[in-house]
Amino acid sequence: MIRPKVELLEQSTVERVIAEAYELLMDPGVRIHSDEALALLADAGAKIDKNERVAHIPPDVARQAVETAPSSFYLYDYAGNPVVHYGGDDVQFDPGSAAIEILDYGQTRSRKPVTADAVKFLKLAEGLPQIDAVATSLVCADVPEAMQDLYRLYLVLLYASKPVVTGAFAVETWAIMKDMLVAVVGSEEALAERPIAVFDACPSPPLLWSEITCQNLIDCARFGVPAELVSMPLAGATGPATLIGSVVQHAAECLSGVTIHQLAKAGSPIVWGGSPAAFDMRAGTTPMGAIETMMIDMAYAQVGKSIKPGGLPTHAYMGMSDAKVVDAQNGLESGVGTVLAALAGVNMVSGAGMMDFESCFSLEKLVIDAEIIGMAKRLIRGMDDSEEPLALTIMREVGHAGNFLKTRHTRKWFRKEQYIPSAVIDRDFRQTWEDKGAKDAAARAHERVEEVVAAYQPKPLPADVVKELETIAVRAAKARGLDQLPSLE
Repeated sequence: MIRPKVELLEQSTVERVIAEAYELLMDPGVRIHSDEALALLADAGAKIDKNERVAHIPPDVARQAVETAPSSFYLYDYAGNPVVHYGGDDVQFDPGSAAIEILDYGQTRSRKPVTADAVKFLKLAEGLPQIDAVATSLVCADVPEAMQDLYRLYLVLLYASKPVVTGAFAVETWAIMKDMLVAVVGSEEALAERPIAVFDACPSPPLLWSEITCQNLIDCARFGVPAELVSMPLAGATGPATLIGSVVQHAAECLSGVTIHQLAKAGSPIVWGGSPAAFDMRAGTTPMGAIETMMIDMAYAQVGKSIKPGGLPTHAYMGMSDAKVVDAQNGLESGVGTVLAALAGVNMVSGAGMMDFESCFSLEKLVIDAEIIGMAKRLIRGMDDSEEPLALTIMREVGHAGNFLKTRHTRKWFRKEQYIPSAVIDRDFRQTWEDKGAKDAAARAHERVEEVVAAYQPKPLPADVVKELETIAVRAAKARGLDQLPSLE
């Protein structure tokens, strides 16, 4: 196979980015609002400014941390199969997270999602073969804010068999979410050996770690649960206006996260990820569908793959749109981002279904994005040149008659060579399209949503596991003022 690939930076530029990122760790250093993280860094040789809570991290300390971080790892599905590989140039996709709004089909005004929306989303994501992992994508407004993170994971574990990309909103809730994962896999040892989830940990730009995200990072490391760094410089606002400058800042923030994480427990899996953006000076917005945003993503992924021999696993938020409805802009931005992420070899691409600056989710967009993902995966599979000769035999067999449809060669190859989309993608004659109701892509996507959700098969969770998950969730709810969980259906 000849696999297409895109790299934006010369190797010499990648090396300059990495060198400057290491220097930034020492001067100006990293502001850290976690006493435990500061203590870990001090013990390792970092100079700590206690008044400013700034750690000046020697490059050698960070380099040693990078060396101990694994170059790859797997996420497992509920059945225990390794289905997502973080490492090398393997590419997988999950829906974006965490949307505080949802857009219903046919509407222009979004609303707050509730439990029923999250359940429908999970049934849909489970049934879309192009989606490799699910995410805790919707923040449910019908539970207290203090438990929205753990409640999202509770729903995922009830309905989804695929691996999950998630994250905690507080120090206290991470432990509850870990207990939920343990309830499903059986033990803390099993969770570390065959992880079914990865937790996002987001530094604040520029060069700052909050107590919550720092503690989440440390907890992930100590329990062997994969952590996914999500650095978010905004070029021109909370990061340098030059794209390459924001890539340097991203690298420094990720290096600081890797260092804290590996000092907590060397060898624990961690991902070089992010959700940076360009900054639109006209509107003061953070366009995730801007080509400059995608360029930063592609460049930092290249840096992550080059940070050491074998690189680190990579992640990016791409394939999203800033449109407010499922329209042409939505398809344009999502299509470009998805294809570029695949060509860059990003290991986990988050963003399918997301719009409106990463704040709103659409089920119809998710099924359209699934088709884009299918095409992108086909693209990076490349051209099969294994036949010998390439075409002489079949061309001579058919000759000038030109009827390749009748040949065994066509029957053997056409399904292998082509990605066959669902009915969401219209490839029919105009008259046939009109006979079927002249539906646009959004209408066809809505039909696909209903079809996949209706075909959902319940996850085979044992009754005692369901009961334990419910007990954990109810206990957390009551501690936060909610006596009864919302109805699931």
